[in-house]
Amino acid sequence: MNMPKVFSYRGYTLEQLKQMSIDEFTRLLPARERRALKRGLTEQQKKLLENIRKYPDKFHKTHVRDMIILPEMVGTKIGVFTGIKKEWASIVISPEMIGHRLGEFAITCKRVKHSAPGIGATRGSKHVPMK
Repeated sequence: MNMPKVFSYRGYTLEQLKQMSIDEFTRLLPARERRALKRGLTEQQKKLLENIRKYPDKFHKTHVRDMIILPEMVGTKIGVFTGIKKEWASIVISPEMIGHRLGEFAITCKRVKHSAPGIGATRGSKHVPMK
């Protein structure tokens, strides 16, 4: 008889977190995130939050990687810009992501693929050992 694990953040369930105001929720966060929210949201962050409130089922694309994930964002689909040739990392916000930033879930660097030397390579760098 395994009981399903109920999500809680600092002793509060997801429903309790969703009913809190942003100021009440801010008191539960670690210092860096608490400071960021106390200073207020930027215009882009406010716009993203408005759009999520207005259209919770829609896919939202954003460049705002420093947005702190709030309880009301749980369940929404967000495309976070990775900075790599117009790529957007598709993220579905889960309760475990609360208190983190969007950018933590969208990796900004690609895997390095080594191949032949480039056009401006010197004679020495063109040597490829046979082994």
